[in-house]
Amino acid sequence: MKALFGQEAVTRDITVRVSVSYLSDQSEPGRGRWFWAYHIRIENGAHQAVQLLSRRWTITDGRGSQHMVEGEGVVGEQPMIAPGSSYDYVSGCPLTTPTGWMEGSYQMLGADGHEFDVAIPRFALRAPAVAE
Repeated sequence: MKALFGQEAVTRDITVRVSVSYLSDQSEPGRGRWFWAYHIRIENGAHQAVQLLSRRWTITDGRGSQHMVEGEGVVGEQPMIAPGSSYDYVSGCPLTTPTGWMEGSYQMLGADGHEFDVAIPRFALRAPAVAE
């Protein structure tokens, strides 16, 4: 899994793995627009089912400007993840700089009724260098 997923974070036996891809076909560097897709896998290594309720992201561009994103679920879903199971999704992020990073957390609800946060590891957004 290390080959596909470059970053990971573990919180309370929940592992969040991230893989990032630069999308050159959707980017327009001449217009100050760069776009990445990120693939996230959430693995439940705990002994109880968990439900992903919401997410919080901090997106930072290459100038250090930050944008906060909060919302219910991910890609329109609030998945229930059984013990020993995983949930994958893909989403995207545009920036007005060729570099930046993202990090955040998911708010989970355990089958025991307790809510807790799970860390999303910080991951870099880097466009490949273009020869001038």
